[in-house]
Order: sequence, then C-alpha cells, then structure tokens
Amino acid sequence: MTDIKKGLAGVVADETAISKVNPETNSLLYRGYPVQELAATQPFEAVAHLLWHGELPTDDELAALRATERAHRTLTPEVIAAIDLVPLDAHPMDEVRTALSLIGAIDLAGRGSVLEASGSVEDNLERSIRLFAALPAIVAYGQRRRHGDEPIAPRDDLDYAANFLWMTFGVEADPVVVDAFNRSMVLYAEHSFNASTFTARVVASALSDLYSAVVAAVGALKGPLHGGANEAVLHIFEEIGDASNVVPWLDDALASKRKIMGFGHRVYKRGDSRVPTMKAALDTLVAHYDRPDVAELYDTLESEFVSRKGIYPNLDYPSGPAYSLIGFDILTFTPLFVAARVTGWTAHIMEQLGSNALIRPLSEYVGPDERHIEGYVPDPAVAEALTRAEEAAG
Repeated sequence: MTDIKKGLAGVVADETAISKVNPETNSLLYRGYPVQELAATQPFEAVAHLLWHGELPTDDELAALRATERAHRTLTPEVIAAIDLVPLDAHPMDEVRTALSLIGAIDLAGRGSVLEASGSVEDNLERSIRLFAALPAIVAYGQRRRHGDEPIAPRDDLDYAANFLWMTFGVEADPVVVDAFNRSMVLYAEHSFNASTFTARVVASALSDLYSAVVAAVGALKGPLHGGANEAVLHIFEEIGDASNVVPWLDDALASKRKIMGFGHRVYKRGDSRVPTMKAALDTLVAHYDRPDVAELYDTLESEFVSRKGIYPNLDYPSGPAYSLIGFDILTFTPLFVAARVTGWTAHIMEQLGSNALIRPLSEYVGPDERHIEGYVPDPAVAEALTRAEEAAG
C-alpha cells in the first residue's frame, strides 16, 4: 500500500529561499536573519522588503517603499461600501476576504484574459505593496464599524505600525505600544510552507493572479488550527479569569481531553523560537498598562501546562494578550495575522511563479471498485472512444 503522509507531514514539496527554522539554534530565519534580531531592530516595512527582495533595504530603498506604501493606504469608496455589506455579526475575516477580492477585481479589470492573470514580477511586486498598504485600513475599519465608529484617514507622517494603530483607535500611540505592535507584525510575517502559505502557492501554481492566491490564503488562515488560535487563547484567558483559577480549570480541561490552544507547534519541538521576543513585548505592555494580573495568569497557565504535558507555547500564546492590552477586539486578532502574513504570502507567490510547476499531488483511492448503472447503454461514439482508450492502455 502507498505510504500516505496525512496532512503532508514530513513531505518536502519544493525549495524556498524565504525562510526556514534552523534546527541547530531553533531560530526562525527570514532570508538568513534570525527573526528575533529583525523584530528588535527593523521596522516592518524593512522586513517586507527583505522578504520580497532577499536583502534588507538601503535607506533610499526603504524611503521609496514607504512612499509607495503611504500612497496606497486609503481605501476607495467601493471597498468601504463592500465592507459595509458584510453583516456586523460575521467574522471580520469575511470582511478581509471580501475587501481583498474587490481590490483585486478593480486592479485587474480590463487587463486581459485569465491566461495573463499571473502577471510579471513587476506587476506582482506592485500588487504586493498595494495589499500590504491597504490591509491596515481594512482591519482598522472592521473593528471601528463594529463599535459604530467611522473610518479614520491614514496619516502620511506615521510609519506603518504607528499609522495602523492611529487608524484603529484615533489616538497617537505611545512608542512602547508601537514597538510591541511592530515586533508582533515582524514575528507573524512569514513561516515557510504553513497551511495558508501552501494554499497561496497552490493557487499561484495554476497561474492564477496574486489577489486570488492571497484570498485563498485568507480562507486557510481563518481556521482555528491555523490563524484562529490567537483568538482562542484570549477566550481561554477570559474563561479562567484569574491566576488562582488556573489549576482547577486545567484539571477539568485535561480530564475532558480539551485541546488547549496556544501550545504546541508542528515545526518546533523545543518551543517556538518567536515566543521569547513576543513575551518580552508583552511584558512591556503589561508594565505600560499596569496589568500585572495578565502576566500572572499567563505565567501560571504556562507553568502548569508545561509541567504536566511538556508542550511549550507557540506565538499565539503571548500575542493574544498583547493585542488585547493594546485594545484590539478578540475578533480582530486573526485579521492582524493577515496584515502581517501578507508579506510572506506574496513573497512565496512570487517565488512560486519564478520557477513554477503545477502543484497536483496524487491520492490513494479507497472507494468502491468500478460498477455500472443497470440498463445503461452507452452512445456508440462513446463506446468506440472507450474501446480505443482501453486498447491504447494495453
């Protein structure tokens, strides 16, 4: 019988030069750079440039990228109207998917047939920057409209992270908050052939357009086993309520074989290398907002779970409470993931197209043997074609 790898576990599907986890240091590398170093030293725009081009930008290149990004921050009235058509009680990932699809449709209108959809390298880099620039406005407006608030126009004098927070909350964020948020975006930007990235590459391999590949990736990321995990972490925190409740809550959760989100990772076996950097950012937010209760709950649950199961936190565990402290709704957490990961997705789409082969795996059929409809008489032309095919097959 065929050796089937459920979930493609352990299957090497292709080569990539974008990211890897270094097994010797357990560090996630973007184009060779440890992500913790990038998060500590680089603005998110520079990391986007790195993922797209392979090198960190010069000062002139960073200035050019920032100028282009700021020119595409404002949503068109059509996109705002499309977001408004999404029911307020729908998940905001539906807003994101709808808005990105419309942005793509508007951009590609009149640009030829589907045979020309994949576009040139220059086309796709331009499209990547357009989505990178538009997503903060989409995510910010999604949260604001659920609170009954109007959208806030972007500010050209603020960098990516500061402007994102400005459009969401309407106040200029403290540098501590901006730095923590920027670090989270860098940490979420890329992670090799995860479910959503692989989805994007599959769509791109069919020579579909970059927008379609990104929209498909959004659909994959919506799943709670992928992007939705950071939401689940905050729901767990709210359910526990206080550090003193951790032990009885965990007793019940483990007795009922409940899956505890925010712990474990298919790639990392010795702990997610991104967690210490995000935990440090969370600690700065705890001090900034004077919320030691959050740190106490976090530390207690982590200690209890690790001691009992030997499974360590993943990035979603510290990012969930960090986003909550900043003021993001729980439902906004996964759209924030999209805003970061679109850089990695688009880098992979362009890499896929650069050396493309249609991704089309095989399957092991386990259904009924061939059977026929009683009384069926095939058309003579069909019967003749089938006979020729059987003869050709030997």
